[in-house]
Amino acid sequence: MSLQSLFQPRDAGETVEILRACSEAGTPVHIQGGGSKAAFGRPPDEGATGIDLSSLSGIILYEPDELVLTARAGTPLFEIEAAVAERGQCLAFEPPIFGPLFGSDASSTLGGTVASGWSGPRRIRAGAVRDHVLGAHAVGGDGRIFKSGGRVVKNVTGFDLPKLLTGSHGTLAVMTEITIKVLPAAESRHTIVVPGLSDGSAIRLLAELLGAPFEIAGAVHLQATAAAKSGLPAVAGAPATLIRLEGFGPSVAERRAALEVLLGTEHNIFMPDLEDADRLWRAVRDVADLVADDRILWRLSLPATDAAVVVAAISKYLATEALYDWGGSLVWLALPPAADAHAGIVRASLPSGHATLMRAPPEIRARIPVFQPQPAALAALSRRVKAAFDPQGVLSPRFMDEEA
Repeated sequence: MSLQSLFQPRDAGETVEILRACSEAGTPVHIQGGGSKAAFGRPPDEGATGIDLSSLSGIILYEPDELVLTARAGTPLFEIEAAVAERGQCLAFEPPIFGPLFGSDASSTLGGTVASGWSGPRRIRAGAVRDHVLGAHAVGGDGRIFKSGGRVVKNVTGFDLPKLLTGSHGTLAVMTEITIKVLPAAESRHTIVVPGLSDGSAIRLLAELLGAPFEIAGAVHLQATAAAKSGLPAVAGAPATLIRLEGFGPSVAERRAALEVLLGTEHNIFMPDLEDADRLWRAVRDVADLVADDRILWRLSLPATDAAVVVAAISKYLATEALYDWGGSLVWLALPPAADAHAGIVRASLPSGHATLMRAPPEIRARIPVFQPQPAALAALSRRVKAAFDPQGVLSPRFMDEEA
């Protein structure tokens, strides 16, 4: 698919003009920030108008004492992370950098991060992206400007529309300015690796630990293939289960000691040094280095108790590579190339939850629903919400469609 034209608005006013003109003409619109996720989702509609938000860049306000930052949507994520790191703070939801996953070296932006709604391994403790979005200025599909939320952590003014826009992939409105909550970076962090567990045993162990007062900030299981790519020499080709602790130094030391006693009686645990552990968690966060780049990649969100069973069921038919994050409730599943991306097998194997087709050639993404098909009532509600924000349906109209 090719874009008919590409506009790069310099401010919210120009964004309004472009969207108003496209809405009146019924021209589909494709939104992009840095372009790092251009190979995700349905390809743009033929003849769509592109809106590149990369010129809407820059941090507008940063108040470290108030734990609040406001930036334009096209601001590169690395600029924001560098700015808050200087003050000993971080984006606690640990946003993944998925450019390499999609074969791109483009920069991730704040707008793209919020619009996608994807969080890293720390989500199990810090919450999802939407939990850290405080406010947004946005433009609807018909050019109407609106704003919601504010610049304080406790804000109850109006409807919480930023939560709705988070994860909407630009299909409801174009965000031009976003306010997020930042948090102090962990003073200390430590990783414990348990090698050799089966998928089911690892998920059960992680569930037990997550239910105990260890305040775990990362709970991951790598099958042997992914573990071998992790660069941890002590794994030696075996599966690896990763447990991360973060917080104040004395607290981390106390929790680590208790975990060592609990795990050391049954498992041959080891602890990588800080540099190796940080590199490993970045690899888990970004996924690309741990899965083969020639494979179809699915993202399964499901109850952790179902994860190993679902992967085992799919493995009866296909050669699989799996990475379990969030204690097993998020599964990255790599499968052999196929014209249908194995969508029937994958989705039929899920007793609950949803499966998102993350990586596949464009001709496959044009035919196969990228997102889990919704029940009729929920699909009808989604259409009504879409119509309220984008009456003419010009914002990526096919992006989330279930039909080819």
